[in-house]
Amino acid sequence: MENFIFKSNSEDDTKNFAKDFASKLSTGDILVLSGDLGSGKTKFTEGFLSYFGLEDEISSPTFTIVNEYIKNNINIYHFDVYRLEDSSEFYEIGGEEYFDKGICIIEWGELIEDALPKKYIKIEFSRCDDNENSRILNIKFISK
Repeated sequence: MENFIFKSNSEDDTKNFAKDFASKLSTGDILVLSGDLGSGKTKFTEGFLSYFGLEDEISSPTFTIVNEYIKNNINIYHFDVYRLEDSSEFYEIGGEEYFDKGICIIEWGELIEDALPKKYIKIEFSRCDDNENSRILNIKFISK
């Protein structure tokens, strides 16, 4: 797939885009979500999980590092690595062992970039100057 940009005009736009995006992924796919606080990463994750019927079960893994969900025999791992010092802490919790067991969503994944596999999808979230509710999602298919 080719890199592309999506402009979201609202939280609902972001969630709907994420729900559609989730329909295209499968076990072994890794999403790295990066952007400032409040840029839309969690809303994206809510929309993503809603594709699997998990919207009522979402909670932030900020203090637990990873939340695990299972739906229709698909494992979904939602990481928030914001509080990790570096990738060595990610290895200490066995984070890399999740990569081929399900779909991984990693908020703040740029902090552990050296621990990521050779292929992953990076979505960079940024605010728009013209509208406080709008976001630009820059989707990049990384292959190291």
